[in-house]
Amino acid sequence: MDINLLSEGQLSALRNLSHKSAGALTAFVNIANARQLTELGLAVRSRQGWDITAAGLAQLQRVDGGDTRDTTPIPFAPSES
Repeated sequence: MDINLLSEGQLSALRNLSHKSAGALTAFVNIANARQLTELGLAVRSRQGWDITAAGLAQLQRVDGGDTRDTTPIPFAPSES
């Protein structure tokens, strides 16, 4: 698989992992897409699911043309007691 020919699903998963690495709450990623990203070295399997690699971040910068991390703070919702 050519790293420059990622599917929309793979790119979406990669962007999701980028947001996750920045501390944002993210939705689950498609397992098949995450596994393919792992095979390409763009993600790694972790105890929490998958994490983006430096190569994955670099690929997103090439595709998206800049910093892909969303650093917007996410407010913590206190639990109702």
